[in-house]
Amino acid sequence: MDRLDPHTAHGTTDPMVDDGQGAIAGGAPGGAFNPWSYRDEAGVADADLVGYKVEATDGGIGKIDEASHEVGGSYLVVDTGPWIFGKKVMLPAGTINQVDHDDRKVHVDRTRDQIKAAPEYDETSHSDPAYRDKLGGYYDDTYGNLPPGTAR
Repeated sequence: MDRLDPHTAHGTTDPMVDDGQGAIAGGAPGGAFNPWSYRDEAGVADADLVGYKVEATDGGIGKIDEASHEVGGSYLVVDTGPWIFGKKVMLPAGTINQVDHDDRKVHVDRTRDQIKAAPEYDETSHSDPAYRDKLGGYYDDTYGNLPPGTAR
């Protein structure tokens, strides 16, 4: 696998690697993680996900309060309810593994602890590029800490 040039934009890949299928199952072409885009195989399409429950790899984290379908800037805002009382978390779209529309559940490929340790969500700065870089970088870094057998 080619090394990423640290001077280029993070997540930029060659779409021709592995016939555009990516080197890692569920990953973007070349296996790069793109935090702000839904994975094609996740089953999101243009569905309204507000109200869906969110499941981490080790249990539920809450319900979707807001969902964005902005090209290259998609995310979910999850109301954690009693799990982290009174808090909301922002999940970049790239963390979504699968959507079960029948059960109205979104499955993400992170643990509850990884989500809880993410940079704190602030409604006033969620569109700020610095916050998005920090959050996207955090979730990109957590791929090295995924449990064995977890798809990327």
